[in-house]
Amino acid sequence: MTDDADDGFAVEDDGDADVDVPTVGVEEEHFLIDPVTRLTVPGGPGVAARAAEAVGDLAAEEFAECQVEGRTPPCRTAGELRRHLTRVRGALVSAAAAEGLALCASGTPVLCDDGPAHVGDHPRYRAGREQYRSMMDDFAISALHVHVHLPDRELAVLTINHLRPWVPLLIAMSANSPIHRGRDTGYASWRSVIRSRFPCLGPPPYAVSLEEHERLAVAVADTEAMLEPGMPFWDLRPNPRLPTVEIRSMDVLQDVDDAVAVTVLLRSLVVTAAVRAQLGDPGPPWNGEVLRAACWRAARDGFSGSGFDALSGRVRPVAQLADEMVRHVRPVLERYGDLQEVTAFLRRLTTYGDGARRQRAWAAGVAGPAGAVDRLVRATACPPGSDGTLSGARGW
Repeated sequence: MTDDADDGFAVEDDGDADVDVPTVGVEEEHFLIDPVTRLTVPGGPGVAARAAEAVGDLAAEEFAECQVEGRTPPCRTAGELRRHLTRVRGALVSAAAAEGLALCASGTPVLCDDGPAHVGDHPRYRAGREQYRSMMDDFAISALHVHVHLPDRELAVLTINHLRPWVPLLIAMSANSPIHRGRDTGYASWRSVIRSRFPCLGPPPYAVSLEEHERLAVAVADTEAMLEPGMPFWDLRPNPRLPTVEIRSMDVLQDVDDAVAVTVLLRSLVVTAAVRAQLGDPGPPWNGEVLRAACWRAARDGFSGSGFDALSGRVRPVAQLADEMVRHVRPVLERYGDLQEVTAFLRRLTTYGDGARRQRAWAAGVAGPAGAVDRLVRATACPPGSDGTLSGARGW
């Protein structure tokens, strides 16, 4: 529930990129960890300020002071996105180390104090605390947000109608929060469960026009279930300030390569959906309660379970659904040169499991949850393609 930073997505050209390829941008939220106790630490303001010396406003504070955010500018290629993500993560890792802390990519804090999260000093954060009260006590959760360039807001709403049924699969593929405050929750994405308590989070309502979308947002805001209609918290939305469709359902991912693959996969999904919408296809009007139920199951079981088929509505193994998504968008992936990036990601998921499976495996060691924190810290800091911990960790 954070403000979007317009400057974090200022247009950047890549001389080697095709200008017809829609740009993408990423926001990653991370926890700050005491490397001795492995508890979260409210060091966000200091770490963000230090990192900003290297990457400017691509580093920012978050809702909870035990978190920090990294952003990329708009990117056209997977390689460009990887370079920016690696650079920004590196700046955050270095800034955290200078503050005596470590960076941890997990959807929920594996270990933390029992008290409520320290909230950042921002009017919007204070308003959220006043409006939602004790619901905010453990609302320290870390996400991956993806922006795909789409400047027509009317088209964006019609495109979102096609994206809605895919939200459960996105939750399952990105699940990376099984452990919360030292306890295995039995869920693959406990972050999604925490979010589901809020009446304004989850798949957006089906809307036949931008006018209806905005009218529904006003109705929800009038109940005080949402802070303001101009900035809805739904998992899919036309960003209120940027010419993008924003996808907000994913846990933050441990691996930069995985974040890159998910981002370009989502771009292909948005482009495919936008073309269908332009051709007059209204998208499947799946009932919101059905989608919320499917999101719950995805949060519980992650990539290893079964889930909602966005095209047929049947329940099928998630691995099959992921393959079906790739077939659905394959022409766009091939056009933009992203197919290999995505198929490699699916091979990793099939071989090693999702982030939740990895966390559980690490926590099963003699060090328990503290050992999981150590491995998460190492995975978060290791650049893609290096010979360090991350590439070795793929043998989990």
